[in-house]
Amino acid sequence: MQFIDRSKISVRAGDGGNGKSSFRREKFVPKGGPDGGDGGKGGDIVLEVDANINTLLNFKFNRRFTAGNGGAGDVKKQYGRGAEDCVIKVPQGTLVKDADTGEVLADLTELGQRAIVAKGGRGGRGNAKFKSASRRAPTFAEFGEPGESRELLLELKLLADVGLVGYPSVGKSSLIAAVSSARPEIADYHFTTLVPVLGVVSLGYEKSFVMADIPGLIEGAADGVGLGHDFLRHIERTKLILHVVDAAAVDGRNPLDDFKKINIELKRYSEKLSKRPQILVANKVDLPQAKENLPALEKLAAQEGIEFFAISAATRENLDALINFIGKKLDDLVPEEEPVQDAVKVFDVEKEEDPVIIERNDAAEFIVRNKNLEKIVAMTNFDNSEGLRRFQFIWRMKNLDDFLKARGIKEGMTVHIGDLEFEWHE
Repeated sequence: MQFIDRSKISVRAGDGGNGKSSFRREKFVPKGGPDGGDGGKGGDIVLEVDANINTLLNFKFNRRFTAGNGGAGDVKKQYGRGAEDCVIKVPQGTLVKDADTGEVLADLTELGQRAIVAKGGRGGRGNAKFKSASRRAPTFAEFGEPGESRELLLELKLLADVGLVGYPSVGKSSLIAAVSSARPEIADYHFTTLVPVLGVVSLGYEKSFVMADIPGLIEGAADGVGLGHDFLRHIERTKLILHVVDAAAVDGRNPLDDFKKINIELKRYSEKLSKRPQILVANKVDLPQAKENLPALEKLAAQEGIEFFAISAATRENLDALINFIGKKLDDLVPEEEPVQDAVKVFDVEKEEDPVIIERNDAAEFIVRNKNLEKIVAMTNFDNSEGLRRFQFIWRMKNLDDFLKARGIKEGMTVHIGDLEFEWHE
Protein backbone atom coordinates (compact mmCIF):
# COMPACT_ATOMS: atom_id res chain seq x y z
CA MET A 1 0.00 0.00 0.00
CA GLN A 2 1.24 3.47 -0.85
CA PHE A 3 2.02 5.53 2.25
CA ILE A 4 0.94 9.17 2.18
CA ASP A 5 1.64 11.10 5.40
CA ARG A 6 0.80 14.71 4.49
CA SER A 7 -2.11 16.22 2.58
CA LYS A 8 -3.77 19.59 2.07
CA ILE A 9 -7.55 19.76 1.73
CA SER A 10 -10.24 22.44 1.39
CA VAL A 11 -13.37 22.26 3.54
CA ARG A 12 -16.55 24.32 3.49
CA ALA A 13 -19.31 23.96 6.05
CA GLY A 14 -22.93 24.42 4.97
CA ASP A 15 -24.77 27.73 4.97
CA GLY A 16 -27.72 28.23 7.29
CA GLY A 17 -31.16 28.22 5.72
CA ASN A 18 -32.95 31.51 5.08
CA GLY A 19 -35.60 32.69 7.51
CA LYS A 20 -39.17 33.09 6.24
CA SER A 21 -41.13 36.34 6.11
CA SER A 22 -44.85 35.56 6.19
CA PHE A 23 -48.07 36.42 8.03
CA ARG A 24 -50.74 34.22 9.47
CA ARG A 25 -53.63 33.99 7.04
CA GLU A 26 -56.63 31.99 8.21
CA LYS A 27 -60.33 32.26 7.54
CA PHE A 28 -61.35 33.64 10.93
CA VAL A 29 -58.11 35.46 11.72
CA PRO A 30 -58.19 38.51 9.41
CA LYS A 31 -55.16 40.24 10.95
CA GLY A 32 -52.84 37.40 11.86
CA GLY A 33 -49.38 38.34 13.03
CA PRO A 34 -45.98 37.36 11.61
CA ASP A 35 -45.44 33.61 11.51
CA GLY A 36 -42.27 33.12 9.43
CA GLY A 37 -40.05 30.30 10.76
CA ASP A 38 -36.28 30.14 11.18
CA GLY A 39 -33.94 28.46 8.71
CA GLY A 40 -32.12 25.24 9.59
CA LYS A 41 -28.45 25.01 10.58
CA GLY A 42 -25.83 24.22 7.94
CA GLY A 43 -23.80 21.03 8.28
CA ASP A 44 -20.45 21.03 10.10
CA ILE A 45 -17.20 19.58 8.75
CA VAL A 46 -16.14 16.86 11.19
CA LEU A 47 -12.96 14.77 11.20
CA GLU A 48 -13.27 11.32 12.76
CA VAL A 49 -10.59 8.71 13.47
CA ASP A 50 -11.35 5.40 11.72
CA ALA A 51 -9.57 2.14 12.53
CA ASN A 52 -9.88 0.99 8.89
CA ILE A 53 -7.75 3.85 7.53
CA ASN A 54 -3.99 3.98 8.06
CA THR A 55 -2.77 6.48 5.44
CA LEU A 56 -3.84 9.83 3.97
CA LEU A 57 -3.87 8.32 0.47
CA ASN A 58 -7.58 9.06 -0.07
CA PHE A 59 -6.89 12.79 0.15
CA LYS A 60 -4.48 12.60 -2.78
CA PHE A 61 -7.47 12.28 -5.12
CA ASN A 62 -10.24 13.95 -3.12
CA ARG A 63 -9.23 17.33 -1.72
CA ARG A 64 -12.51 19.28 -1.46
CA PHE A 65 -15.24 18.58 1.08
CA THR A 66 -18.53 20.47 1.41
CA ALA A 67 -21.37 20.03 3.89
CA GLY A 68 -25.03 20.56 3.00
CA ASN A 69 -26.97 23.78 3.52
CA GLY A 70 -29.79 24.15 6.01
CA GLY A 71 -33.38 24.21 4.81
CA ALA A 72 -35.37 27.45 4.62
CA GLY A 73 -37.93 28.37 7.27
CA ASP A 74 -41.62 28.15 6.38
CA VAL A 75 -45.02 29.53 7.32
CA LYS A 76 -46.64 28.81 10.70
CA LYS A 77 -43.23 29.28 12.38
CA GLN A 78 -41.94 26.03 10.90
CA TYR A 79 -38.18 25.59 11.22
CA GLY A 80 -36.06 24.59 8.24
CA ARG A 81 -34.40 21.19 8.30
CA GLY A 82 -30.85 21.12 9.65
CA ALA A 83 -28.27 19.71 7.24
CA GLU A 84 -26.25 16.60 8.00
CA ASP A 85 -22.61 17.01 8.97
CA CYS A 86 -19.90 16.09 6.49
CA VAL A 87 -17.83 13.46 8.34
CA ILE A 88 -14.32 12.90 6.99
CA LYS A 89 -12.56 9.69 8.08
CA VAL A 90 -8.88 10.03 8.98
CA PRO A 91 -6.25 7.62 10.37
CA GLN A 92 -5.22 7.51 14.00
CA GLY A 93 -2.38 9.93 14.69
CA THR A 94 -3.57 12.72 12.36
CA LEU A 95 -2.49 16.24 13.27
CA VAL A 96 -4.80 18.92 11.82
CA LYS A 97 -3.52 22.45 11.16
CA ASP A 98 -4.97 25.56 9.61
CA ALA A 99 -2.95 25.81 6.39
CA ASP A 100 -2.94 29.63 6.44
CA THR A 101 -2.00 30.28 10.09
CA GLY A 102 -0.29 27.01 11.08
CA GLU A 103 -2.53 26.81 14.17
CA VAL A 104 -3.12 23.29 15.48
CA LEU A 105 -6.88 22.68 15.34
CA ALA A 106 -6.89 19.05 16.46
CA ASP A 107 -4.57 16.19 17.37
CA LEU A 108 -6.51 12.99 16.71
CA THR A 109 -4.87 10.13 18.58
CA GLU A 110 -7.78 7.98 19.79
CA LEU A 111 -10.06 5.70 17.76
CA GLY A 112 -13.47 7.28 17.28
CA GLN A 113 -12.18 10.72 18.28
CA ARG A 114 -13.93 13.62 16.51
CA ALA A 115 -13.20 17.29 15.90
CA ILE A 116 -15.29 20.00 14.27
CA VAL A 117 -12.93 21.93 12.02
CA ALA A 118 -15.48 24.16 10.24
CA LYS A 119 -18.86 25.13 11.67
CA GLY A 120 -22.05 25.28 9.68
CA GLY A 121 -23.88 28.60 9.61
CA ARG A 122 -26.89 29.11 11.85
CA GLY A 123 -30.27 29.49 10.21
CA GLY A 124 -31.63 32.96 9.55
CA ARG A 125 -34.42 34.11 11.84
CA GLY A 126 -37.91 34.37 10.45
CA ASN A 127 -39.93 37.57 10.81
CA ALA A 128 -41.83 36.10 13.78
CA LYS A 129 -38.62 36.47 15.81
CA PHE A 130 -38.50 40.24 15.23
CA LYS A 131 -41.97 40.99 16.58
CA SER A 132 -41.92 43.37 19.55
CA ALA A 133 -44.10 45.92 21.31
CA SER A 134 -42.82 48.67 19.02
CA ARG A 135 -42.70 46.52 15.86
CA ARG A 136 -45.95 44.57 15.61
CA ALA A 137 -45.68 43.47 11.98
CA PRO A 138 -42.05 43.10 10.86
CA THR A 139 -41.75 42.23 7.20
CA PHE A 140 -38.08 41.24 7.12
CA ALA A 141 -36.28 37.99 7.85
CA GLU A 142 -32.60 37.06 7.89
CA PHE A 143 -30.68 35.11 5.32
CA GLY A 144 -28.80 32.08 6.63
CA GLU A 145 -25.33 32.58 8.07
CA PRO A 146 -22.56 31.46 5.69
CA GLY A 147 -20.68 28.34 6.77
CA GLU A 148 -16.98 28.51 7.61
CA SER A 149 -14.42 27.49 5.03
CA ARG A 150 -10.69 26.97 5.29
CA GLU A 151 -7.66 25.11 4.00
CA LEU A 152 -6.44 22.31 6.25
CA LEU A 153 -3.04 20.65 6.43
CA LEU A 154 -3.25 17.03 7.58
CA GLU A 155 -0.09 15.38 8.92
CA LEU A 156 0.10 11.75 9.94
CA LYS A 157 2.42 10.84 12.80
CA LEU A 158 2.82 7.13 13.37
CA LEU A 159 1.58 5.76 16.68
CA ALA A 160 4.23 3.16 17.49
CA ASP A 161 5.67 2.01 20.82
CA VAL A 162 9.20 1.56 19.49
CA GLY A 163 10.97 3.49 16.74
CA LEU A 164 14.06 2.21 14.92
CA VAL A 165 16.54 4.95 14.02
CA GLY A 166 19.98 4.87 12.47
CA TYR A 167 21.89 5.50 9.27
CA PRO A 168 20.77 3.77 6.05
CA SER A 169 21.78 0.12 5.61
CA VAL A 170 22.51 -0.60 9.29
CA GLY A 171 19.91 -3.39 9.27
CA LYS A 172 16.73 -1.77 10.63
CA SER A 173 14.55 -3.36 7.95
CA SER A 174 16.14 -6.76 8.57
CA LEU A 175 15.49 -6.38 12.29
CA ILE A 176 11.79 -5.54 11.99
CA ALA A 177 11.34 -8.32 9.41
CA ALA A 178 12.98 -10.82 11.80
CA VAL A 179 10.79 -9.99 14.82
CA SER A 180 7.42 -9.22 13.17
CA SER A 181 5.28 -10.04 10.16
CA ALA A 182 6.27 -6.77 8.44
CA ARG A 183 7.99 -7.30 5.10
CA PRO A 184 9.91 -4.17 4.11
CA GLU A 185 12.10 -4.16 1.02
CA ILE A 186 15.61 -5.28 1.95
CA ALA A 187 18.61 -4.77 -0.35
CA ASP A 188 22.27 -3.79 -0.20
CA TYR A 189 21.82 -0.16 -1.23
CA HIS A 190 21.06 3.04 0.68
CA PHE A 191 17.52 4.26 1.35
CA THR A 192 15.85 0.97 0.52
CA THR A 193 13.10 2.01 2.94
CA LEU A 194 11.51 5.22 1.70
CA VAL A 195 8.36 5.13 3.86
CA PRO A 196 7.85 4.11 7.50
CA VAL A 197 6.99 0.45 8.07
CA LEU A 198 4.96 -0.78 11.05
CA GLY A 199 5.32 -4.25 12.52
CA VAL A 200 3.53 -5.89 15.47
CA VAL A 201 5.95 -7.79 17.70
CA SER A 202 4.34 -10.59 19.73
CA LEU A 203 5.50 -11.32 23.27
CA GLY A 204 3.14 -14.18 23.84
CA TYR A 205 -0.58 -14.54 24.36
CA GLU A 206 -2.39 -11.12 24.38
CA LYS A 207 0.84 -9.15 24.72
CA SER A 208 2.56 -7.28 21.92
CA PHE A 209 3.96 -3.93 20.91
CA VAL A 210 4.21 -1.93 17.69
CA MET A 211 7.62 -1.27 16.14
CA ALA A 212 8.21 1.32 13.41
CA ASP A 213 11.07 1.12 10.93
CA ILE A 214 11.80 4.79 10.26
CA PRO A 215 13.68 5.42 6.99
CA GLY A 216 17.41 6.03 7.46
CA LEU A 217 18.39 9.36 8.96
CA ILE A 218 21.54 11.15 7.88
CA GLU A 219 23.55 14.12 9.06
CA GLY A 220 21.56 17.31 8.47
CA ALA A 221 18.18 15.57 8.87
CA ALA A 222 16.98 18.27 11.29
CA ASP A 223 17.41 20.77 8.44
CA GLY A 224 15.40 18.58 6.09
CA VAL A 225 18.36 16.89 4.38
CA GLY A 226 17.37 13.50 2.96
CA LEU A 227 13.67 14.06 3.76
CA GLY A 228 14.75 14.44 7.38
CA HIS A 229 11.71 16.37 8.61
CA ASP A 230 9.33 13.84 7.06
CA PHE A 231 11.11 10.98 8.86
CA LEU A 232 11.77 12.68 12.20
CA ARG A 233 8.10 13.56 12.58
CA HIS A 234 7.21 9.88 12.96
CA ILE A 235 9.63 9.35 15.87
CA GLU A 236 7.93 12.00 18.01
CA ARG A 237 5.17 9.72 19.29
CA THR A 238 7.28 6.62 20.00
CA LYS A 239 7.82 5.66 23.65
CA LEU A 240 11.22 4.07 23.12
CA ILE A 241 13.98 4.46 20.53
CA LEU A 242 16.08 1.56 19.28
CA HIS A 243 19.24 3.19 17.97
CA VAL A 244 20.69 0.69 15.49
CA VAL A 245 24.32 0.89 14.35
CA ASP A 246 26.37 -1.30 12.02
CA ALA A 247 28.94 -2.90 14.33
CA ALA A 248 30.79 -4.34 11.34
CA ALA A 249 31.14 -0.92 9.67
CA VAL A 250 30.40 -2.50 6.28
CA ASP A 251 30.14 0.89 4.56
CA GLY A 252 33.35 2.15 6.10
CA ARG A 253 31.61 4.51 8.57
CA ASN A 254 32.47 4.57 12.27
CA PRO A 255 29.43 3.26 14.27
CA LEU A 256 30.39 5.41 17.28
CA ASP A 257 30.34 8.54 15.12
CA ASP A 258 27.04 7.43 13.56
CA PHE A 259 25.46 7.16 17.00
CA LYS A 260 26.61 10.64 18.02
CA LYS A 261 25.60 12.29 14.73
CA ILE A 262 22.06 10.85 14.79
CA ASN A 263 21.57 11.96 18.39
CA ILE A 264 22.69 15.46 17.44
CA GLU A 265 20.00 15.52 14.74
CA LEU A 266 17.36 14.29 17.20
CA LYS A 267 18.28 17.04 19.66
CA ARG A 268 18.31 19.72 16.97
CA TYR A 269 14.86 18.65 15.82
CA SER A 270 13.35 18.40 19.31
CA GLU A 271 14.85 18.70 22.79
CA LYS A 272 12.02 16.53 24.07
CA LEU A 273 12.77 13.85 21.48
CA SER A 274 16.46 13.76 22.43
CA LYS A 275 15.47 12.77 25.99
CA ARG A 276 13.34 9.83 24.88
CA PRO A 277 14.63 6.50 26.34
CA GLN A 278 17.06 4.73 23.98
CA ILE A 279 18.60 1.31 23.59
CA LEU A 280 21.83 1.04 21.60
CA VAL A 281 21.65 -1.98 19.30
CA ALA A 282 24.84 -3.12 17.57
CA ASN A 283 23.76 -5.16 14.54
CA LYS A 284 25.69 -7.53 12.21
CA VAL A 285 27.75 -9.14 15.00
CA ASP A 286 27.82 -12.31 12.89
CA LEU A 287 30.43 -10.61 10.70
CA PRO A 288 34.05 -11.02 11.91
CA GLN A 289 34.95 -7.30 11.63
CA ALA A 290 32.28 -6.44 14.24
CA LYS A 291 34.33 -7.80 17.14
CA GLU A 292 36.79 -4.89 17.22
CA ASN A 293 33.97 -2.28 17.55
CA LEU A 294 31.85 -4.01 20.21
CA PRO A 295 33.93 -3.02 23.30
CA ALA A 296 33.91 0.66 22.30
CA LEU A 297 30.16 0.58 21.60
CA GLU A 298 29.44 -1.08 24.95
CA LYS A 299 31.57 1.57 26.68
CA LEU A 300 29.70 4.32 24.81
CA ALA A 301 26.34 2.96 25.99
CA ALA A 302 27.60 2.90 29.58
CA GLN A 303 28.75 6.52 29.29
CA GLU A 304 25.34 7.53 27.91
CA GLY A 305 23.54 5.59 30.65
CA ILE A 306 21.57 3.43 28.21
CA GLU A 307 21.20 -0.32 27.65
CA PHE A 308 23.32 -2.10 25.05
CA PHE A 309 22.54 -5.17 22.95
CA ALA A 310 24.77 -6.87 20.37
CA ILE A 311 22.61 -8.75 17.84
CA SER A 312 22.48 -10.20 14.37
CA ALA A 313 19.19 -9.72 12.56
CA ALA A 314 20.41 -12.11 9.85
CA THR A 315 21.11 -15.06 12.20
CA ARG A 316 18.63 -13.97 14.95
CA GLU A 317 21.48 -13.95 17.49
CA ASN A 318 20.33 -12.34 20.79
CA LEU A 319 17.02 -11.20 19.25
CA ASP A 320 14.81 -12.93 21.83
CA ALA A 321 16.70 -11.29 24.69
CA LEU A 322 16.33 -7.88 23.05
CA ILE A 323 12.59 -8.27 22.41
CA ASN A 324 11.88 -9.51 25.93
CA PHE A 325 13.85 -6.62 27.39
CA ILE A 326 11.88 -4.13 25.24
CA GLY A 327 8.60 -5.63 26.50
CA LYS A 328 9.63 -5.16 30.13
CA LYS A 329 11.00 -1.68 29.44
CA LEU A 330 7.70 -0.56 27.90
CA ASP A 331 5.80 -1.85 30.94
CA ASP A 332 8.01 0.24 33.22
CA LEU A 333 7.86 3.46 31.23
CA VAL A 334 5.65 6.20 32.67
CA PRO A 335 3.51 7.73 29.89
CA GLU A 336 4.37 11.34 29.10
CA GLU A 337 1.64 13.89 29.74
CA GLU A 338 0.56 15.53 26.52
CA PRO A 339 0.68 19.34 26.54
CA VAL A 340 -2.68 21.12 26.64
CA GLN A 341 -2.23 22.62 23.18
CA ASP A 342 -2.20 19.14 21.62
CA ALA A 343 -5.74 18.40 22.81
CA VAL A 344 -8.62 18.41 20.34
CA LYS A 345 -9.80 21.95 19.77
CA VAL A 346 -13.05 22.98 18.14
CA PHE A 347 -12.44 26.14 16.16
CA ASP A 348 -14.75 28.80 17.62
CA VAL A 349 -14.64 32.27 16.10
CA GLU A 350 -17.07 33.63 18.69
CA LYS A 351 -14.40 33.45 21.39
CA GLU A 352 -11.80 35.34 19.40
CA GLU A 353 -11.18 39.07 19.62
CA ASP A 354 -13.16 40.84 16.92
CA PRO A 355 -11.82 44.39 16.45
CA VAL A 356 -13.11 46.77 13.80
CA ILE A 357 -10.36 47.31 11.22
CA ILE A 358 -10.61 50.00 8.52
CA GLU A 359 -8.26 49.81 5.53
CA ARG A 360 -7.84 51.55 2.17
CA ASN A 361 -7.42 49.69 -1.11
CA ASP A 362 -5.53 50.79 -4.24
CA ALA A 363 -8.59 52.73 -5.43
CA ALA A 364 -8.62 54.73 -2.14
CA GLU A 365 -11.89 52.99 -1.16
CA PHE A 366 -12.57 52.09 2.46
CA ILE A 367 -12.73 48.46 3.59
CA VAL A 368 -14.32 47.70 6.97
CA ARG A 369 -13.27 44.37 8.49
CA ASN A 370 -15.17 42.92 11.45
CA LYS A 371 -16.29 39.30 11.58
CA ASN A 372 -19.56 39.97 13.38
CA LEU A 373 -20.47 42.85 11.09
CA GLU A 374 -19.58 40.84 7.97
CA LYS A 375 -21.85 38.07 9.27
CA ILE A 376 -24.72 40.56 9.71
CA VAL A 377 -24.17 41.87 6.17
CA ALA A 378 -24.34 38.34 4.76
CA MET A 379 -27.60 37.66 6.64
CA THR A 380 -29.38 40.96 5.86
CA ASN A 381 -31.88 41.36 3.01
CA PHE A 382 -31.08 44.89 1.81
CA ASP A 383 -34.01 44.81 -0.64
CA ASN A 384 -36.33 45.00 2.36
CA SER A 385 -36.64 48.53 3.82
CA GLU A 386 -37.06 47.26 7.38
CA GLY A 387 -34.02 45.02 7.04
CA LEU A 388 -32.04 48.01 5.74
CA ARG A 389 -33.13 50.19 8.67
CA ARG A 390 -32.14 47.48 11.13
CA PHE A 391 -28.66 47.33 9.59
CA GLN A 392 -28.38 51.14 9.79
CA PHE A 393 -29.26 50.96 13.48
CA ILE A 394 -26.49 48.38 14.09
CA TRP A 395 -24.09 50.59 12.11
CA ARG A 396 -24.82 53.54 14.38
CA MET A 397 -24.53 51.43 17.54
CA LYS A 398 -20.99 50.44 16.50
CA ASN A 399 -20.03 54.11 15.88
CA LEU A 400 -18.70 53.20 12.45
CA ASP A 401 -19.32 56.68 11.04
CA ASP A 402 -16.91 58.10 13.64
CA PHE A 403 -14.28 55.48 12.77
CA LEU A 404 -14.55 56.28 9.05
CA LYS A 405 -14.40 60.05 9.64
CA ALA A 406 -11.26 59.56 11.71
CA ARG A 407 -9.74 57.81 8.69
CA GLY A 408 -10.68 60.75 6.43
CA ILE A 409 -13.77 59.55 4.59
CA LYS A 410 -15.57 62.13 2.44
CA GLU A 411 -19.10 62.39 1.05
CA GLY A 412 -19.73 59.89 -1.76
CA MET A 413 -16.67 57.69 -1.11
CA THR A 414 -17.06 53.91 -1.48
CA VAL A 415 -17.17 51.56 1.52
CA HIS A 416 -16.85 47.75 1.39
CA ILE A 417 -18.02 45.33 4.11
CA GLY A 418 -17.86 41.68 3.10
CA ASP A 419 -19.75 41.47 -0.22
CA LEU A 420 -21.57 44.77 0.39
CA GLU A 421 -20.48 47.92 -1.44
CA PHE A 422 -22.12 51.34 -0.93
CA GLU A 423 -21.50 55.09 -1.10
CA TRP A 424 -21.06 56.84 2.23
CA HIS A 425 -23.24 59.86 2.98
CA GLU A 426 -23.36 62.00 6.11
